[in-house]
Amino acid sequence: MTIAPHHPVQPATDRADFIAAMGNAATGVTVVTTDGPAGRFAQTVSAMCSVTADPPSLLVCVNERSPLAAAAVRNGHFAVSVLGLGQAHVSDVFAGRPGPGTATAPYDFGCADWDTHTTGSPLLRAAAAAFDCRLTDAVVSGTHRVLFGAVLASAVSTTARPLVHHARTYGAHRPL
Repeated sequence: MTIAPHHPVQPATDRADFIAAMGNAATGVTVVTTDGPAGRFAQTVSAMCSVTADPPSLLVCVNERSPLAAAAVRNGHFAVSVLGLGQAHVSDVFAGRPGPGTATAPYDFGCADWDTHTTGSPLLRAAAAAFDCRLTDAVVSGTHRVLFGAVLASAVSTTARPLVHHARTYGAHRPL
């Protein structure tokens, strides 16, 4: 099988139409973190998925304007915390909008309790799932940097239900 070389493709759809259509895609809500010589940073990210189970790896997409994008590359590692129900405030804090009337500042790690595992990147203590990753590749695509990580440690909560984002609001998965 031959794969054609990558060529930039002109958008086939209007940007506003694309954003509206993507808003109708339900996603999990994650906070991606890093800590090390380049600093301690975190960002709310909805674009996270597994790459392979053999070896365990995943990817996240981080806006290039976020200091997390460059710091994760320089630190060589990152962690992903899958938020659970009741943690929408953590998502808002690391999306830069902690909400009116809250004492928490944007991007303030004081909004929740954190642990560390193998890499030293912060992991949300009460996360629905968590992944500690060594950075294996970083690719810039448009306005975002795609970070690929080899999963060094993972954990899952037996009680937390994951937080879902759909149509610009938080919700919960409900089995049919």
